[in-house]
Amino acid sequence: MSILRLPAVKAETGWRSHASIYKAVEAGLFTKPVQLGERAIGWPADEVKMLCSARIGGATDEQIRVLVKHLHQKRAELLEQLSALA
Repeated sequence: MSILRLPAVKAETGWRSHASIYKAVEAGLFTKPVQLGERAIGWPADEVKMLCSARIGGATDEQIRVLVKHLHQKRAELLEQLSALA
């Protein structure tokens, strides 16, 4: 799994500004970034790819919102699994 930083996410999605991405996050149309460090964030590449594929496939905004919720849930489940190992 790889993490894409903001310039790579913009290139992958075709959005021209970081504001476009953050507005999509706020609207539930894009996943939230993950914290990489104190001042660094990124997005899992597989999530970006899924969201782009859904958009290309003609998914509606509501279908995209459902996908975003699903992807966030998968993150939470992964964290639970990791916590159980500790």
